Amino acid sequence: MICALVMGGALVYGFGFGEGWSEVRELMDYPWFVVSLVDVYVGFILFACWIAVRERMLAAVIWILLLMTLGNIIACGYVIHAIRTSKSLPLPKES
Repeated sequence: MICALVMGGALVYGFGFGEGWSEVRELMDYPWFVVSLVDVYVGFILFACWIAVRERMLAAVIWILLLMTLGNIIACGYVIHAIRTSKSLPLPKES
């Protein structure tokens, strides 16, 4: 939950104070930025594949679209969802 709050704050900061695509175009001149970008999107694709295997078609499409637009804050939400709905994890019984 803390990670989701931190990422949410970072998104608000970026959207509120960033210059958007003009900053990205400048950063594309730096090889390590490109490497980091590739790393992030490979991770998104692998995570999207995991979602696609676990969810029904419509739910998977919605989760994946959210993941690709809002990033890892959605991954945090999906992990929480996956843990709560998993039948293979021994979860504590509610009293």
